[in-house]
Amino acid sequence: MEKNLNSPARKQLSALFDEGAYQEIGSYVREKTAPAGVVTAYGYVNGNPVYAFAQDQSVENGAVGMAQAEKIAKLYGLAAKTGSPIVGIYDSNGAFMDGSACSLNAYSLMLEQVSAVSGVVPQIAIIAGVCAGSAAVMACASDFIIMTEKAELFLTPNFETSSATVCAENGIAALVAKDVESAMIQARNLINILPVNNMACTPCMEYEAPELASGNDLAGYVASIADGNSVIEVYKNYAGSAYTALATVTGSTVAIIGTSKTDSKLTESDCAKIARFIRTCDAFSIPVITLVDTLGFEGNVASEQAGSVRALTRLAGSYAEATTPKISVVTGNAVGAVFIALAGKGCNADFAYALENAYIAPLMPESAVEFLWHDKLKGCHNLAAKRQELAKEYTSTIASAMSAAELGCIDEIITAGDLRNVISKSLSMLEGKRVTNLPKKHNNFPF
Repeated sequence: MEKNLNSPARKQLSALFDEGAYQEIGSYVREKTAPAGVVTAYGYVNGNPVYAFAQDQSVENGAVGMAQAEKIAKLYGLAAKTGSPIVGIYDSNGAFMDGSACSLNAYSLMLEQVSAVSGVVPQIAIIAGVCAGSAAVMACASDFIIMTEKAELFLTPNFETSSATVCAENGIAALVAKDVESAMIQARNLINILPVNNMACTPCMEYEAPELASGNDLAGYVASIADGNSVIEVYKNYAGSAYTALATVTGSTVAIIGTSKTDSKLTESDCAKIARFIRTCDAFSIPVITLVDTLGFEGNVASEQAGSVRALTRLAGSYAEATTPKISVVTGNAVGAVFIALAGKGCNADFAYALENAYIAPLMPESAVEFLWHDKLKGCHNLAAKRQELAKEYTSTIASAMSAAELGCIDEIITAGDLRNVISKSLSMLEGKRVTNLPKKHNNFPF
């Protein structure tokens, strides 16, 4: 039986692996009367050993049966044994429908394997066409999903909710690529920057000097910290007040988390985005740099109904439980619970810094004045002007970075120009960090 060497699946694998070279396994396995609709292989990506599978639309539309499931399960088993990343390229219209429970058992087998290696080796899912039903659950269990612009991912067919655009906006897709070739480049970039498994050190590579930073905002701070051309922002179109990215600092992989709008508050989606990202980073011991500048957490009726307190608890707990090196920098505002969750002692930050003009307090200035200095407002002819005057006084004294430093709430006050230097030195000192948590299966924070 001859193999179709020009099948879409084999072309996709050639685009993924170095120089297009890979070793296929199980190529003669059959599903009923045709070859199993998946190509499984191993090879090298940027010199790293990687396992990968690609569903083959040219064979029964990539229909999933027990034979395909067993091929994929074997690949996961090999990845677990060798501690190598695994890439899944999804393009199938669904399972073989013969009316039996066989297809259900096939998906169960694959999901079991996906769960077994979660947090052990990086898993990257590339949605190159259709990813439907149980396959969508399997893909979403990966660490990162890359979708092509024309791809679809859904439990039940509905193009309004299954497109790459929608999946990026609701936090399912970490990255969206123009086409399959671009998706493979993005996958190669992720594999290059991620540790190969949960026991491996973070990659260390040659690096360029940082880009010239412009402006005292999140983009400027990230540009001044990260090596040139090293930043990979993920979940860009989801939860706009939160920022998540992988990058390198002096050649070593780090994660950068930021609250990106100084005049906004974090929503339930922002909390979910950050919590999921830090759990991924912690699983592979990727150091986390957190840049805090936000007015706090959204506290209106709609956010409460959406479960904001549950989301905040999950975020604070994810930070506190994470044992990977953590460096927090208050670059602007850190109001109320947001400081506790992202920069305070409760999140177990190894180093907590603040820029000179940082604002760190339980309340916004106007509220603090009313609560603390109400007596100073009595008898004033121009209340608005007096409130403004007192708010400035509160900001420059009780809520200042100097006050927080004197109280031991932060470790040091630094300048924006020294940000990269301080973070680089801190990362170097934390390379040997070892933490042992209390013995338990896992935490039980609300989902």
